[in-house]
Amino acid sequence: MQRFLDRFGGAVAMVVNSLDPDVIVLGGGLSNVDILYSEGRDQVARYAFNDEFITPILRNIHGDSSGVRGAVVALRRNLIS
Repeated sequence: MQRFLDRFGGAVAMVVNSLDPDVIVLGGGLSNVDILYSEGRDQVARYAFNDEFITPILRNIHGDSSGVRGAVVALRRNLIS
């Protein structure tokens, strides 16, 4: 688990360092891993370029099916236009 958290921290920090997002929302099965919102966040802070890591890491509001919901919305938009 420690290796997973370390790699999660490095990967998310790469996104934060490159894109400077306002928020990070975890989706799919990852959103069910509670430790990512505490210890995972600490690992991201280790790799982030800023002295203080303030970007929130949030759980999605639609659960595991968020990706499927997004795909359906995109498909509907393409079919309508």
